[in-house]
Amino acid sequence: MSRPLDHATSRRRGRVPAALLIPAGLGLLFLVLPLAGLVIRAPWTTLPGRLTEPGALTALRLSVQTATLATVLCLVLGVPLAWMLARVDFPGRRLVRALVTVPLVLPPVVGGVALLLVFGRRGLLGGWLDATFGITLPFTTTGVVLAESFVAMPFLVIAVEGALRAADHRFEEAAATLGASRWTTFTHVTLPLVAPGLAAGAVLCWARALGEFGATITFAGNYPGRTQTMPLAVYLALETDLESAIVLSLVLLVVSVGILVALRDRWMASA
Repeated sequence: MSRPLDHATSRRRGRVPAALLIPAGLGLLFLVLPLAGLVIRAPWTTLPGRLTEPGALTALRLSVQTATLATVLCLVLGVPLAWMLARVDFPGRRLVRALVTVPLVLPPVVGGVALLLVFGRRGLLGGWLDATFGITLPFTTTGVVLAESFVAMPFLVIAVEGALRAADHRFEEAAATLGASRWTTFTHVTLPLVAPGLAAGAVLCWARALGEFGATITFAGNYPGRTQTMPLAVYLALETDLESAIVLSLVLLVVSVGILVALRDRWMASA
């Protein structure tokens, strides 16, 4: 008697009310149609030639280099910050966590202005760097790395903090009882435990850095070969050559989809 009842219950659960199905379908179309339009309008016949143009290659190379450097900087600074938020109980931890996530909701242009006020030649630290060491950060490739790191680091911190909170503390406690130092425990036990979350956070961080626009153009400018990354090249090409802008946008779309597929297959399969 229970099997027919269970079957009927599962059928009722499988039915989708039309009041939900219609807006869900419209929402999916709203998200997919612009991407489909980008693929449909792409100049496939001239695509290889446009991708090998010097400007496109330079912007792509600069984007990959700066995004990679920004990810390394985020790993060096973000992993200890995530560990502190996950494992250390200190006054104001909630405030610190909120401050870490501010770049996620802050308009990127505002982030660029904030970077200028700190690292600009008249900024809080930039003036001292310029006067003492002759280092100028705005409108340089280093400025691009800083801008991308500012907007991308929260993705890494959130992912690593979540992995640290979900990790089994007993392995770390066992290492401590065996005489391992805190640093040895961190490098040989903690990091391997959270490696999937760390890898996922690093990939998300890299993808966000690759697509950064607002903070980059505000803090680093749009100089070809020095600060013009792929998103900035798309913006410039949109004013003069629509097909080139479509081609560059298509490259960023492929990278984004590839990253999402990799994350899904490797680190989110258990979800």
